[in-house]
Amino acid sequence: MGSVERIFSGDVIDDASHFFTPMPADLVDGLIGQYNATRAGITDLAQAVRAEQCRGVLHYFVEGNVSDQRHTLPKAVDQMFRVEGAIAQLNADFWNRALRLTDVLDYMPQKRRDQWFEQIRNPEGRKANKHTSEAELPPLPEFEEATVRATLGGLMASRAQFFAERVDGIFRSLSKEHVTNCPQGFNKRMILLRAISCYGTIEHSTSGVINDLRCVIAKFMGRDEPKWGATDEVIRVARQDNGQWMSIDGGSLRIRIYNGVGTAHLEVHPDIAWRLNAVLASIYPAAIPAEFRTKPKRQKKVKDFELFDKLLPFAVLSLLSGMKPAWRKNESQDFRAPKFVDIPRTRRFEHGDHDKAAIAEAEKVLAAIGGVRDKEGDREFWRFDYEPGQVLSEVICNGRIPDHKSHQFYPTPSSVGELAVDQALVGATSDMNWLEPSAGQGGLADLMPTGRTQCVEISPLHCSILKAKGHNVIQADFLKFQPAGNFDRIVMNPPFSEGRWRAHLQHAASMLNSVGGRLVAILPASTKGKQLLEGFDHEYSQVFENEFAGTSVSVVILSAEVCCG
Repeated sequence: MGSVERIFSGDVIDDASHFFTPMPADLVDGLIGQYNATRAGITDLAQAVRAEQCRGVLHYFVEGNVSDQRHTLPKAVDQMFRVEGAIAQLNADFWNRALRLTDVLDYMPQKRRDQWFEQIRNPEGRKANKHTSEAELPPLPEFEEATVRATLGGLMASRAQFFAERVDGIFRSLSKEHVTNCPQGFNKRMILLRAISCYGTIEHSTSGVINDLRCVIAKFMGRDEPKWGATDEVIRVARQDNGQWMSIDGGSLRIRIYNGVGTAHLEVHPDIAWRLNAVLASIYPAAIPAEFRTKPKRQKKVKDFELFDKLLPFAVLSLLSGMKPAWRKNESQDFRAPKFVDIPRTRRFEHGDHDKAAIAEAEKVLAAIGGVRDKEGDREFWRFDYEPGQVLSEVICNGRIPDHKSHQFYPTPSSVGELAVDQALVGATSDMNWLEPSAGQGGLADLMPTGRTQCVEISPLHCSILKAKGHNVIQADFLKFQPAGNFDRIVMNPPFSEGRWRAHLQHAASMLNSVGGRLVAILPASTKGKQLLEGFDHEYSQVFENEFAGTSVSVVILSAEVCCG
């Protein structure tokens, strides 16, 4: 296993000891104890039923208690209480338990899983049948301590090989040019021919292959795995932007769908691709060149293909994916109307016994994208001021929400925002053009004139929220943004860290019309009274303390206009 272990020396997974969990020391002891006790019970029951005094009375239990099944139950006591059949089924049950108490099945390729489960379904073995093409199967081994320890130990030691076989199986499904025509492996863009069927529906087999690839990548990233069928939502969202790249799972993978021909293009991030190629090289040492299976010294930058960590668990994403609109009783008197109707711009969790930690994390996501907990009667749900479907889909597909600290996103409190916009409305006319730089989720833009306001925002997710609210949005780093014309009103809440507010303020001032223009900015309280913009008149508000959730920063509102003389 040494050649395979070396592939885990990168930044995501350091070594195989972290990648493959050891088998619990007491796993076999516990199972053997349970097995022996159950087997003794089977033997005792069979002996009791076969006793002479029981043979003549068993049919009374059948006739009196399950008379409707008297013709389907075995008529012969010996047949029903055959010890060999019961022990074989017991063996199958405990072998199945043993496998599921380890992580072996997580790494097995599907073909090996199928072989194991076929054996478990036929614990007494099976003769070959030429009419059905069924191969001969030997009986399942007895669940004895020595056999169990040796078998599980061998399977645990083979996980790296199983994992390699799984990666190989995925690659063979993704590309028919494997090994001879495509030596660069996962570095090459892969095209799947049937992501969309001729009927316009999602091809589930293709979706399943992509889902398997996501599962393998999740192992490298130290994440849980997406459930079967989770990639259907990814394809559904990707096909909405025909031919455009969409990031998946924190940038580890990206996809674009062409609806006309039904194909899907895939690219694996370079930081992940070399690890996958190293796994392939463990099976085909001469087929994958060294430069494609070792970590590159310098990564080739790919536009909009950044790899993120600290992704949301798939258990949380599954909860978000299952959310439905909240509902209320329909008050319509029309007998043809439905009994219940959806409440617009709401989402609720599906009923069920959900993991409390996953629910708590999912609720943080909903709050981060502008959701507010609400209730009607005894029904709780989350309410938004926009339709959240598209935004939730993007979170589910990419597995993350913008980090507040890195993007310096702290939503503007409504009290401060209203005062800032009121300052901008002084002397404003209906034909003026407005701008909100670094718009976030639109806390200020929501208060500014509809149809006359331009938003600039760097976060793709926040851009989706702004578009869902009906705002005009340009996705860009504001400091690199160059408008076609100037603006009459600019209202802004710039990022504060490392003095970034100063660069944002000066850049915004350069976009202001010199005649009648007015800039209003929410700034750190320490700026009050300072002359920040040359050639501008400055007016400061009172200091507002502890207004921003998640931070203790104090702020002032600056209103600035070009000096008249």
